[in-house]
Amino acid sequence: MNEPTVTLTRSDGLGLLTLNRPQAGNTINMAMALELEAQVDHAIADPSVRAVVLTGSGRLFCGGGDISAFAAAGDQAGDFLFEIAHALHHSVKKLAVMGKPLITLINGPAAGAGLSLAISGDLVLATPSAHFTAAYSGVGLTPDGGASWLLPRMIGLRRAQDMIFTNRRVDAQEAAQIGLVTRLVAPDALMSEGLAVARALAQGAVGAHGGAQALLAASFHQDFASQLDLEAASIARAGATPEAREGISAFLERRKPDFSGQA
Repeated sequence: MNEPTVTLTRSDGLGLLTLNRPQAGNTINMAMALELEAQVDHAIADPSVRAVVLTGSGRLFCGGGDISAFAAAGDQAGDFLFEIAHALHHSVKKLAVMGKPLITLINGPAAGAGLSLAISGDLVLATPSAHFTAAYSGVGLTPDGGASWLLPRMIGLRRAQDMIFTNRRVDAQEAAQIGLVTRLVAPDALMSEGLAVARALAQGAVGAHGGAQALLAASFHQDFASQLDLEAASIARAGATPEAREGISAFLERRKPDFSGQA
């Protein structure tokens, strides 16, 4: 029986998604793209999963698309790339709007679509051995997985152009300095620290986290006055939830809030 190319482990309010093609650098073929979406669906649908963690198995986080699969498509490569990009994008879109925190743990190099997945987290923890490369133009392709949207917003247009046009490798230290990742973590502590961060978020106000995600995403295409209107509407919705009632009561009673089951 073939090993699953993406695994989902659930415990302590977390859903741990692991890219699991280590022998192929966790590169994405069609089977993996489809399996990722299926596992993302399971994590989103499970009310016990209050935060999602994404990482890779083996030496790489994700080497991007499986170039051998692109080559095998021959004259149909254009159609194949359209299909596999859409398959991957289903997962990217769902993770972006799921209303649960996403923490990505970058255990090694991330390139191409792997770069897009790596930086899609609300929090991105990386080891010093990680590095980040756009890689697309090196094989005559253009970005996918959201890289052309995420990179300019995270590191600015000029740095995004530099990464995409030159395929310059950005090491972990620079990635932390320019805001591509949240912070660096020692390799032997990546999983334990990443899961600890994720558990803390899972125990927190997940509904409020989801509202904040939506506001941050909207801020890039709203003027200031419109963003203020969105904030007012969002905080009003949040204030009417059991989660907010618990948080406010706990604050006044000087106790730790219990947000489990309150979102």
